[in-house]
Amino acid sequence: MLTVFVFPSGESTATAARLDRLMPGQDGYWTDEKLMVDLDDEKCGQLFTDWEPEDVRLLDSALGYHPTWALQVNVSGRIDGTAEIRSFLSHILHAGGVAIDDYSDHCWTLEEIDSEHKVDGLGFFDFRTHYERTHGRQPRTSARARSEGEV
Repeated sequence: MLTVFVFPSGESTATAARLDRLMPGQDGYWTDEKLMVDLDDEKCGQLFTDWEPEDVRLLDSALGYHPTWALQVNVSGRIDGTAEIRSFLSHILHAGGVAIDDYSDHCWTLEEIDSEHKVDGLGFFDFRTHYERTHGRQPRTSARARSEGEV
């Protein structure tokens, strides 16, 4: 499962209402079986509990304030997820904010994501390049295994 933290501009209630229109959900959790979205806050939840202080400072600097809530979006390991997370973010970050993926320390704006901007050779949600750098080859996907008759 791949994870993206999303810090939309505005109030959490407005984002929750937007999520209610996008996918089924209740009690701060939404899913369409491809994306699992959890609204977390710093006061009552687990937000930032396992973050390095420098990562929180980078986020605060990118936003210009310290966020007290976020969306944790888990992408199903059964799909590539790139199109799904990009589509999701186009709805959630349209008024501003940033997203942070598992592959870089960069706080990605929607403009950067849409323009396929690269930071240190990585784009947003660029698990393929990250995997190739750390393992020396492209990751095996379910689709690739099926095409090679391994599933």
